Amino acid sequence: MTAITATTTSHTAPVPAWLDELVDALGAGSVLTDPDVTAAYARDQAMLAESGTPAAVVLPRTTDEVSAVMRIASAHGVPVVPRGAGSGLAGAANAIDGAITLVLTRMDAVLEVSTADRLAVVQPGVVNKALRDAVATDGLFYPPDPSSYDWCTIGGNLANNSGGLCCVKYGVTTDYVLGLEVVLADGRVLRTGRRTVKGVAGYDLARLFVGSEGTLGVITEATLSLRPAPKTPVTLVASFTTTAQTGQVVEAVVTSGLVPSLLEVMDRTCIRAVDDMLKADLDRDAHALLVAQSDAGGQAAVDEMEALAQLCRDAGADLVHVTDDPAEGDLLLTARRMALPALERLGTTLIDDVAVPRSRIAAFLDGCDAIAERCGLVIGVVGHAGDGNMHPTVVFDPTDDDQRTRAFSAFDDVLELGLSLGGTITGEHGVGNLKTDWLEREIGPVSLSVHQAVKAALDPQGLLNPGKMFRSATVSDLAGAASLR
Repeated sequence: MTAITATTTSHTAPVPAWLDELVDALGAGSVLTDPDVTAAYARDQAMLAESGTPAAVVLPRTTDEVSAVMRIASAHGVPVVPRGAGSGLAGAANAIDGAITLVLTRMDAVLEVSTADRLAVVQPGVVNKALRDAVATDGLFYPPDPSSYDWCTIGGNLANNSGGLCCVKYGVTTDYVLGLEVVLADGRVLRTGRRTVKGVAGYDLARLFVGSEGTLGVITEATLSLRPAPKTPVTLVASFTTTAQTGQVVEAVVTSGLVPSLLEVMDRTCIRAVDDMLKADLDRDAHALLVAQSDAGGQAAVDEMEALAQLCRDAGADLVHVTDDPAEGDLLLTARRMALPALERLGTTLIDDVAVPRSRIAAFLDGCDAIAERCGLVIGVVGHAGDGNMHPTVVFDPTDDDQRTRAFSAFDDVLELGLSLGGTITGEHGVGNLKTDWLEREIGPVSLSVHQAVKAALDPQGLLNPGKMFRSATVSDLAGAASLR
């Protein structure tokens, strides 16, 4: 990756003083300004979310360097967009014209693993799977597992409060946060949280920053709790003729007291797309497919999956298969994880992220089918049935203006459907800049004003990730003003 100094970035525009200051503070190799290079950092995986062109991409290696970046940005009024690997799906890491994109992937050290305290201390650039692998050698387990776990970073997971396939049993990212180190908008370094199992001293500031999508501070270190390593899983797959049968099973799992470590659903569109891609011999005629696992270990895991299998049979499942073969289980999970890549082969995708009460999953799946028929587009639904977090994905041709309009209409209709069923506009991907107009509709004006008050207290200039989560009256002027300073 080529870095150039501030003195050679442009022959036609004045070079802002803050760019020279960044180079002085971090070195030329950590400040990228070549447009051909910075373009790679312009957006995350939400390909149709609005994005700009960063004036500089900065790659710090230490908390001190992050602090220096924020002090310089604060002094000159330059917006800063924190970024990890760019695996997000809501535009939260998308660049802003004339701003600094602060990329934390070089801060990728696992600083400590304590088996006695069951915790790890990590930098934000650590890849999720790398942390899992690092603690596995000590018989420990970091549960949150987004589908992009093999390349998404812990910092991004924290910023978006990411979930994953194991949420039904283990919860989401925030459930594993003990403490954080955060660089504030003015460059001060805040350490909040603890290393102890219990602790209620003061406000829970650590969790305030989790899910804040880089709008309140830049996370530079995290102390995370760990679990004992799970046992070899037993896996179940079941196919159904109707969504009502699928919903019946999910409700029965909850009311029966079963707690599988994983309970996932795929609709017919996803089943066929994955089967076309992987040649996995899936049941192409099924209307829905459930994949479940138990990691309780030994006979307990077998018993748990056999109990779930009986619930599936009672609901009228066409096919029920239970296996204790880890390789076969991995293949089934691969099929589930590849649902979105398989849909992407059909066209450009708008990926939604709606969570509904588990009792309303069937109604949601049927509602998405109705939206697809009304809009004349393909919509595939895959999701975490165990906690009601669904990912309807609209497939369309972006070069066709009519299809593009209908796709965005379908996207909004899905959000409306989710809210009407008592759900939320995002279960794990965040608001970003895709759903800013929907946030107030969900949380209401009083809650929104509290959000804005917290933002103003911690970031009075509105420099951190402006325009993400909710809009501010001062955001539109920030980037243009900063480019002249």
